[in-house]
Amino acid sequence: MTTSANDIEKRIWERLEQIPDPEVPVITITELGVVRGIDWDGDKLTITITPTYTGCPAMTLFTAEIRAAMHAMGFQNLDIKTVYSPAWTTDWLSDAAREKLRRYGIAPPVKTISDPDDLFAPPPAVPCPHCGSDHTHESSRFGSTACKALYVCDDCKEPFEYFKHF
Repeated sequence: MTTSANDIEKRIWERLEQIPDPEVPVITITELGVVRGIDWDGDKLTITITPTYTGCPAMTLFTAEIRAAMHAMGFQNLDIKTVYSPAWTTDWLSDAAREKLRRYGIAPPVKTISDPDDLFAPPPAVPCPHCGSDHTHESSRFGSTACKALYVCDDCKEPFEYFKHF
């Protein structure tokens, strides 16, 4: 019995869906939208990834985890290709990832009309992931990673991280 390329690619996607984001382990690298595509030509496997931002420190770990997982599946001829264009955006987060972030206590990105590169733009209105209140305020533009900001809920008084919209 032969295995089709589609079956192999399906198994590869299923395995990649098990690799957690090292910075937010409740979501996977596929839910995050970092894995852009796979190509299996019968001999060589190419996996294309995009960093969440240039210089993202997690990229080294993403690559190592992908390589280890694919080697464990028997793929030795492997190329992990990093592409920067189009740039990663939080629009690539799956709905499941957004809900997992919220349940984990991190507010998922909200659409904003402000330019994300404008450091003087007013912060977006971000619902509290703990109580759902819209009465929140930014306490720091930068959180534990460059892609997050710190907020505080004015109603339940809980601090929380906000995954910025890029």
